[in-house]
Amino acid sequence: MSTQSDLIACKKSLSVRYLKKASEATVSRFGLVAPKQPKLNVVGIGVGTKFTAGKETQTQCVRFYVAEKIHKDALGKKDMLPTEIDGLPTDVIVTGRFRMFSTASDNKKKRRPVRPGTSIGFQFPPPSEFVMAGTFGAVVAKGAQRFILSNNHVLTENGQIALGSPIFQPGLLDGGNSATDSVAVLTKFIKIKGTGTNKVDCAIARFLPTTPVNPVLMPSVGALASKAAIAATAGMKVMKTGRTTGHTNGVVFDTLADVNIEYEDASGNPFVATFSDQILITPGGFSASGDSGSLIVDRASRRATGLLFAGSASHTIANHIKDVLSALGVTLVIA
Repeated sequence: MSTQSDLIACKKSLSVRYLKKASEATVSRFGLVAPKQPKLNVVGIGVGTKFTAGKETQTQCVRFYVAEKIHKDALGKKDMLPTEIDGLPTDVIVTGRFRMFSTASDNKKKRRPVRPGTSIGFQFPPPSEFVMAGTFGAVVAKGAQRFILSNNHVLTENGQIALGSPIFQPGLLDGGNSATDSVAVLTKFIKIKGTGTNKVDCAIARFLPTTPVNPVLMPSVGALASKAAIAATAGMKVMKTGRTTGHTNGVVFDTLADVNIEYEDASGNPFVATFSDQILITPGGFSASGDSGSLIVDRASRRATGLLFAGSASHTIANHIKDVLSALGVTLVIA
């Protein structure tokens, strides 16, 4: 019988084999053909229960998350994903390609006091006219200072926005005014690497002294029950409130997924970043572009469990909130 440690070790080995070289073909020609190398179709590796004929079983397995399922007749034997590895069963699950979510009508509006769950964003320096909007996830603190918590790509686009730059609520894409709606300044971000693996996509912005702040999340999430986070578990019922889709409910599908996400470096050049041990949430529609930065909350305990940052049409991806808070050296604020 396979153990959890066996499955995790196998997942890590497969991530190196299938994900690390995927950046070779992030852009393809517009021809409907099977990929020459199936590893380029693999967008993530996870651990969880196996599905047979669309029904969940009790069998624990290693999961291949793929952009699309390719008929076996279109693949050679050497290109087919294995049905088992060293006696460990596998499963193939279609998720589509994962992308970062960077851009509920009420959540797009100007809010004073500012509140988590609402639209925020930065402005690229001249001569660029590019504006964007993401989601203000939570209020966090370090000592006496309080900050906006969101994603790296929502607050700084991986260093393309300089430390000390203004953050606006609402984001300029949602009608924010650069002259009057600055509420915080970019303070710290965790760099997203194109080599090796990443754990988090996160950043903080320190509130201006004149900014009124209410740490209670927008409806219908409301106040967190505790500053303490809770670890995500498979089957956990979760919720979030975000800039685009507002309040939605979902279920944790995986807590150990390794995934590839397309990003841009500080010069605006695209690259693929691998994230390890991420949370996957279903169903499709739990989030959409612009919900990046949303806090994922366990419905039963009303405690934070994740920070949303990417996804596809069928699955949402979130960092474990404990990893986020540890990387930034901050704590959640609930009142």
